[in-house]
Amino acid sequence: MKKIILIILVTFVGFSAQAQAKKSKNLKYTTEVNGNCEQCKKRIEKAAFGVPGVKTANWDITSHQLTVILNEEKSSTADLNNAIAKVGHDTKEVKAAEADYDNLHTCCKYVRE
Repeated sequence: MKKIILIILVTFVGFSAQAQAKKSKNLKYTTEVNGNCEQCKKRIEKAAFGVPGVKTANWDITSHQLTVILNEEKSSTADLNNAIAKVGHDTKEVKAAEADYDNLHTCCKYVRE
């Protein structure tokens, strides 16, 4: 009787552990984004959070590195880069349109390559 109870208990625990294992589609992505100030930081991070599937976004003013955790099932890194470019900031992969760059505040205008 004890063996049967032990087998049932082990089986139950095994199924419970398998049911909780999640396959994560989250990607930690880092890219360079041009900008200058705290206003740029807010604009870049707001644009990043506007992309579906972005869980975290942090742009460092001194290194110009944007670090994002992104759910790849909801959007791609290309979607993220396009959203950043749409608010006027060049990324390593996508350059912002001239009209979008011109809409930036004067303190936010960076030297374009």
